[in-house]
Amino acid sequence: MSVYLDYNASGLVRPEVQDIMAKALADNGNPSAVHAAGRRARARVETARAQVADLVGADQTAIIFSSGGTESNAQAIHSALAAGCERLIVSATEHPCVAEAAAVSGAPVEVLPVDSNGVVDLTWLAEALARPGRAVVAIHHANNESGVIQPIAEAAKLVHAAGGWLHVDAIQSAGKVPVTMKALGADSLTLSAHKLGGPQGVGALVLKDGVSAVRILHGAGQERGLRAGTENVPGIAGFGVAADCAARDLDAAMTHVVWRDAAEAKVKAAGATIIGGAVERLPNTLFMAVEGWDSPQQLITLDLVGVMVSAGSACSSGKVKPSKAISAMGLHHLATGGVRVSGGWGTTESDWTRFADAWVAAWEKHSARLIERAKEVA
Repeated sequence: MSVYLDYNASGLVRPEVQDIMAKALADNGNPSAVHAAGRRARARVETARAQVADLVGADQTAIIFSSGGTESNAQAIHSALAAGCERLIVSATEHPCVAEAAAVSGAPVEVLPVDSNGVVDLTWLAEALARPGRAVVAIHHANNESGVIQPIAEAAKLVHAAGGWLHVDAIQSAGKVPVTMKALGADSLTLSAHKLGGPQGVGALVLKDGVSAVRILHGAGQERGLRAGTENVPGIAGFGVAADCAARDLDAAMTHVVWRDAAEAKVKAAGATIIGGAVERLPNTLFMAVEGWDSPQQLITLDLVGVMVSAGSACSSGKVKPSKAISAMGLHHLATGGVRVSGGWGTTESDWTRFADAWVAAWEKHSARLIERAKEVA
């Protein structure tokens, strides 16, 4: 039986989510219609809105549903600029959908550096905020590769003291660690259903009280006129149930720490470098790297023995793209050898054990081949 340890890429869909989505699909009226089927669809959307709001301690009127985290991140950046922000400060390890949305926004962009553990430099941020021009600062709560958790509350104080707007991508952290608008101090925050055990293609922008959004999709008046397009009722209903389940299982998510740490000890003893291991991380995430064995080769080797994980880099046209997170930490010699392992609601202790044993065995074989090749060359 295969082992799935790629929840940071996309979680397996929870049975409760599958159930509510099947019911919504069987009775899928347009939520803008006034007839009975339309009213039932609207009720599903509004129930989900309340469920998602509860997950992050927000009022349900603060939730704007979207096609996913990418769209919601773009809407947050556009909204901040429309509110008077003149420049952007984006963390060096930010997800590409945030970094690229900033790059094409037309406003000046500065990159907020991180230290060797992947934590943002708050001293640099304070100095940057002191320069002229109101800034929108984008810092993800937890990095999608390493799972490293950022000091968001501290950053929020700096940003607000300078009159800026703090946008927090909480897509990876929600459901794994506590996430609330009040505790983080975010002006805007984004979520994605499929990281919580919900369906793909559904996300949300969450706004602080008193903060307004501008629409980036134009048309009719759905989502209070802030996001045009007929709502994805089955997906949104699934999102709501996934948010409920994630909130319910938040304590259980911490059980991964022991399992993750045991697997980490094995791979570290075999020669892997743990990325971000010296600071607070998501409990379900292990990011590791080795020199001399590129990520795609590791993934294929593991997949052949039934273990599914992700790379810390993307493979395009046969070329390995260095990990953004590893490179930002200054560990360039490891940037093409990263592997991310991430558990979720369906993961067991034996899954973590199987991964660690499989990777160690594969690494030992690969290392032996490298030694033989070196002898041949000599």
